[in-house]
Amino acid sequence: MAKLSHYGKRGEVKMVDVSTKQITTRSAVAQGFVRMKPRVLTAVRRLKNPKGNPLEIARIAGIAAAKRTAEWIPLCHPLPLTHIDVTARLCENGVELRSTVVATAQTGVEMEALVAVTAAALTVYDMCKALDKGMEITDICLLEKTGGKSGDFRRAAQARTKKPRGKNSASRSPRR
Repeated sequence: MAKLSHYGKRGEVKMVDVSTKQITTRSAVAQGFVRMKPRVLTAVRRLKNPKGNPLEIARIAGIAAAKRTAEWIPLCHPLPLTHIDVTARLCENGVELRSTVVATAQTGVEMEALVAVTAAALTVYDMCKALDKGMEITDICLLEKTGGKSGDFRRAAQARTKKPRGKNSASRSPRR
């Protein structure tokens, strides 16, 4: 099992020293989903939301949040991000969000991608909560990452596009 890098010899929390790590191009892709009722989805699709277009505001919020990840996550290094893309796609049961982040740096951008998609999901919720406070933010996860000492990671295909489960399932997956 790999050693946790954010702990010192006496168990104290520390920020990892990346000064000796090689500068490489690193990228990460994350996803999230906001499940909502059909009537809310219809309002979003028709741009009949009291606060405006939640998909475009969510994209901007995700981009802005990625740039401030080190302020959200205490032990993250501030990074010079070279590309951030956040997409919001209407699906059958809600909004699928995806972020892609790239940097040429000494540490990875997984947290930046996850923060981007999380902020975007929270923004969709905020923009639509007047229509339904019962929306659910789900399925936030890292889909892939490239670069760095630990190598590349790619989540298995079934997590990338979940299939809906039966009616009696304890945990329902969104239809996308």
